[in-house]
Amino acid sequence: MKTLEPAKAKFENLLEQHGGIVRKVAFGYARNENDRRDLTQDILLQLWKAYPRYSPERPFSTWMYRIALNVAISSFRKQSRPGRELVPFDESTHDVPHESGGSSEMEERIATLHQLISESHPLDRALLLLYLDDCSYRQIAVVLGLSETNVGTKLDRLKQDLGKKLTDKE
Repeated sequence: MKTLEPAKAKFENLLEQHGGIVRKVAFGYARNENDRRDLTQDILLQLWKAYPRYSPERPFSTWMYRIALNVAISSFRKQSRPGRELVPFDESTHDVPHESGGSSEMEERIATLHQLISESHPLDRALLLLYLDDCSYRQIAVVLGLSETNVGTKLDRLKQDLGKKLTDKE
């Protein structure tokens, strides 16, 4: 068991450095706090299981995003099967942080944007999550297994679509 300890310590250190990724993915794909906790645990378990195959030549954050998104999308698909009830997005069930002192109009637009993102196809949601996390097109392409050109095209379409939907709701 001594050989496991250094690997465990290194893994825990990497999780501390990049733990925000797991929280962002869980928030983007889970409907409520209990689902977020379950999804977070599933992601962490899969990260630990896959860690022996992690190659330090690649960025840990990219590897982590890829696994976290795969787990989240798989979980989403399981919940979307017939016989399972999907609960519509309700901001009151999400812990969406709001800046204090912000205008109510801006808060309303942010809530609408969160709703539109939550209603998006899982791949589109992953693209938006990575984009909003300031990942480069190259990083997004690696995480999602797409070409950089495809990432750019999809993001342009998503931004146009979201912009139109936001305008329509006003």
